[in-house]
Amino acid sequence: MILSANEENILLAAEIIKKGGIVAFPTETVYGLGANALNKDAVIKIFEVKQRPYFDPLIVHIDNISWLEKLTLNYKNEIVEKLINIFWPGPLTIVFKKSEIVPYITTGGLETVAIRMPKNNIALKLIKYSGVPISAPSANKFGYISPTNASMVYEQLGNEVDIILDGGRTEIGIESTIVYVENNDVYVLRLGAISIEEIESVIGNSVEISEKVKSPGQFKFHYAPYTKVVIFDNIEDVISCINDYKSAVVITDKKESPDLPDNVIYDYFSESGDLREIAKNLFEKLYYYDKMGIDVIFVKSIKEEGIGRAIMDRLKKASRRGALKL
Repeated sequence: MILSANEENILLAAEIIKKGGIVAFPTETVYGLGANALNKDAVIKIFEVKQRPYFDPLIVHIDNISWLEKLTLNYKNEIVEKLINIFWPGPLTIVFKKSEIVPYITTGGLETVAIRMPKNNIALKLIKYSGVPISAPSANKFGYISPTNASMVYEQLGNEVDIILDGGRTEIGIESTIVYVENNDVYVLRLGAISIEEIESVIGNSVEISEKVKSPGQFKFHYAPYTKVVIFDNIEDVISCINDYKSAVVITDKKESPDLPDNVIYDYFSESGDLREIAKNLFEKLYYYDKMGIDVIFVKSIKEEGIGRAIMDRLKKASRRGALKL
């Protein structure tokens, strides 16, 4: 089931995609659950395995910009070209008006299609060898923590997937940023691995966070462990109730070293507070503590600037599975 992502196995996975099967594979962000984006029956399998609502659109992954001519109606735009030139391949998804060849099941019934070109050689080879664009949401059960390694995929989806290509831990650890371009305006539909500041520096204009167009990742509750997640700003805010639960406290920076009771599990996302390191470790840490069977995961908040906005977006959505009275 889990196969090393060597040349032979990527070719095998590509044959499965061509035949209408589903394959889990690494990208630079998280692991994706892929199928031929133009094959309705194959795409339906993604929704069934993930238990994902059919109205929630999928991101289509391509290996060559030439696919935009076939999949979209309006990709030629000066701002879009700037974004593609700088961020593709990479963790930026752009929403376009779809062409007729893109099935409505792939777009959640919408007239728009979300497209990106991943910056991962395994993913790019799989798309190239398959000869088709690949729809690939995160390879997890809907609403749960996105997988950043092959084991996380298998533990969630098991034998429901034809093949899991093991490419090790993903480089970034959180999903792509999703944008929509209208004339000269850029709207961020989902915060992700490309920060607002990075986009603004490329286009020379301010960017608005908006749900102007529907896209993946807009649910208020998402990316969540089954264990309750509580976000805190200062350890003093939660220290009085930590002993009431079997809990873990995960902070952002090892150097902070809070004074905690001996029975509390203590961990950190980063040695130095580096935001990229925090993002890379975020889902893996939440997944690990979810498997421990504790009552609460207390997580230190992060300053919402740069990629910190996307990290806090994931934490806030994860914390909405169940409220905890403090």
